[in-house]
Amino acid sequence: QVQLVESGGGLVQPGESLRLSCAAPGNIFSRCDMHWYRQAPGKQREWVAHTTPMGATNYLDSVKARFTMSRDNAKNTVYLQMNSLKPEDTAVYYCNARCLPSAAYWGQGTQVTVSS
Repeated sequence: QVQLVESGGGLVQPGESLRLSCAAPGNIFSRCDMHWYRQAPGKQREWVAHTTPMGATNYLDSVKARFTMSRDNAKNTVYLQMNSLKPEDTAVYYCNARCLPSAAYWGQGTQVTVSS
């Protein structure tokens, strides 16, 4: 059973920042694309950001100027730095590993709430 362990969620005010972490087993982290998704109440799960094993990244347009995904290969961990948070960023954030040919693994999710 592959475990992805997320942390770093919480309650913040609009304009503040949070950093989410996702730790993965080494054999997953080194060969799989890593993604962040989010799911707001009453909405479908939405892709947010992605990084490859070589460190290339891409982002959902609405977060591109505010969120940064990075990876620490020594710690087998990816991060999502979220700045200038808005109420519409409120969601459960999930880490996902997608490995060729067809495996996918999910974390348990971490709640991010942006509210004044």
